[in-house]
Order: sequence, then structure tokens, then C-alpha cells
Amino acid sequence: MDLNLNGKRALVCGSSDGIGKAAAEELAVMGAEVILLARNPEKLEKVKNDLSTAGNQNHSYLVADFDDPVGLESVVGNYLSKGDHINILINNTGGPPAGPAHKAGIEEYVTAFRRHLLCNQILVKLCLEGMKQVNYGRIVNVISTSVKAPLPNLGVSNTIRGAVANWSKTLANELGQYGITVNNVLPGATETGRLKRIIKNKAEKSGKKEKEVSDAMLMEIPLNRFAQPQEVANAIAFLSSPAASYISGINIPVDGGRTPVL
Repeated sequence: MDLNLNGKRALVCGSSDGIGKAAAEELAVMGAEVILLARNPEKLEKVKNDLSTAGNQNHSYLVADFDDPVGLESVVGNYLSKGDHINILINNTGGPPAGPAHKAGIEEYVTAFRRHLLCNQILVKLCLEGMKQVNYGRIVNVISTSVKAPLPNLGVSNTIRGAVANWSKTLANELGQYGITVNNVLPGATETGRLKRIIKNKAEKSGKKEKEVSDAMLMEIPLNRFAQPQEVANAIAFLSSPAASYISGINIPVDGGRTPVL
């Protein structure tokens, strides 16, 4: 199985911690040159310095905020204007705050749409020409199992993630002719800062202890544990590899079997 990414360049969003960081680490181990992208330059510098350089890669990072699409376009566009191209694009950013859909304000939907769909679209358009030139492109969107079955109390997230999933499928149909695949990885409950915030929020609203909330969540997962970021990263890295060249337009849950539908 060909998992070799030597000579490939990967832009990994949200890569200062959590799933994005784990994905960057795995792609570097497979030989890719990684361009990290997030808001915090100090965290990015640390992650960059820890990435594998066994293939003599020259890793780097870009500082940008998904709340500023114009700034994001400028930062990435400036990088690409120097003649470099991106083979692998990992779209990943933190999810919207919890809460029921009917109580969310319009601005909450607008903010989530901007962060999760518009910024993804900006990055695809910037990276697309380089992918076409070498007839190799991998676009992997890290979204949520909610695109298969909406999750309670995540109204805005359920809505926007569904939009991203359909956008992704549309792109897969359009870009396959150029040797570009587009897929979605759907993390379940993963041990990241976001999961801790979700558990804390549920505990505060229910009056229960955080351990009670955590134990109840674990009971819904057949494997009876939360995922590690690296386990989600493994799926992202595989879809980014030559071995996944005939897989496109799909949603892959990495959720320990929790999602109740196929």
C-alpha cells in the first residue's frame, strides 16, 4: 500500500493543537512537507519544531484567523504567489458553540457559515490550480458525525456541517477529472479541548458532575472510550495518500461505532 507522501506539500488548518496538530504530525511522518495554519504563532512554532523531518522536509507555518476570510485569503495567496503549490488541503477549524437551533441568533449562523464553508471555499480556490498542474490533489474536510445523524444541542453545528458535507460532495463530482479527491472525516467524541468544553457545558446545564456526563457519553459508544486525536489523524492521512486514489466524495466516521446510521 502506497502511503508515501515524499515530495507532497500539505496545508493543515487548525494545526496548533487537537486533531489538526495530530494530522500534521502524521503527514510529516509519511514524508509530506507541512504548512501549518492557525491563529497562534507561538503554538505553531512549537508544533513545527516537533514535526518529523526524516525526508528533509522544510516545514513552515502561516498565521491566519478563520473569522477574517479576507485576511486568510491574503496570507495563503501571498504564500502561493512565491511559486509553491499545495497537493493536500486539510480543512479543519473549531466547531460552533453548543445550543439548540431555534435559540441561536442569526449572527451565530453567519459566523459558523463564514468559518466553515466560506473559508474552506477560499482555500480550495487558492490551492486548486496547483493540484491540477500535477494531477494530484487531496482535499479532506474534518467535520462531524452530525452530517449523518444530527446531535442534540448542537443546532448551529448540525446545520453548517451538513452544508459543508454537501459542498464537499459537489466538489468531488466536479474535480475528479483532475485527479483530485474530496472526502470528509467525521470525528466522534475525541479527547480535545472542545470535548472538555462540551462536557463542562452539559454538566453546568444539567447540574450533574462532569464525570457523570462523561460516563453517559461513553455508554453511547460501542468501543466504550473516546477517540485520541491521532486515531482521527490516521484516517485523514490515509485519505491524503496515493493509496486512497479511488476514494472520493464520501463521509468516514471515526467515532467508535456511535453513529446510529450507515
